[in-house]
Amino acid sequence: MKHSIIDLLIRPGAFFQNAMNEEESLKFPVLVVLAGGIAGAMYGYLIGGLTGQLLNGLMPGMGTIISLTTVLGALIGTFIFWVIWTGVMYAFSIVFKGEGSFRRTLEFVGYGYLPQVFGTLITFVIALDYIPRIHVPQLTAAAAQNPDLMTEAVKTLMHDPAMMELSQIAMIISMVFLLWSANIWIFGIQHSRKLSPRDAALCVGIPVVLYILYMVYSLTVI
Repeated sequence: MKHSIIDLLIRPGAFFQNAMNEEESLKFPVLVVLAGGIAGAMYGYLIGGLTGQLLNGLMPGMGTIISLTTVLGALIGTFIFWVIWTGVMYAFSIVFKGEGSFRRTLEFVGYGYLPQVFGTLITFVIALDYIPRIHVPQLTAAAAQNPDLMTEAVKTLMHDPAMMELSQIAMIISMVFLLWSANIWIFGIQHSRKLSPRDAALCVGIPVVLYILYMVYSLTVI
């Protein structure tokens, strides 16, 4: 990649216009997505640790298993989400008769993940302050025989004031940086699929708005 990261973040139109003159390459986008996966794994490790504390009383070592599973899930899931998210926007672009390879689209969408790396790191730093304040209910081995006790313990954890506040802050940060990514993706889809600005905005805007509505709904049903 010969272009400035600053151009990508604040002048994405110029960035992608110049990038179209280069050969397709996934090297830098993979690094961006990997950074996002690592940041997500760090945050997931903290949240998974809370669930681990909750379940440690049921089975010793469960906390370690959950933490490792959360870390691996975040790393692998980020790459899976990258491909799926690209596929969704690529599919929308077909409706508008877009032209261009899926690989190029995957590359440009990968660039657009960069703001979310920053957002996840900010959330991680904030979580370091909130996690010690969260009260984790203690379950005993007897709770394994009573699903109602386990359900109540999980509900108590999720409704802990510090946990709820952290969840709300994390969602707001996620939305802000997702919108920043969406702005970059609009230009990326426009150039990679040879679309008009309007059509590119629809290809990106529709799935992004739906995803934000899903995040809000998920938080309200906790």
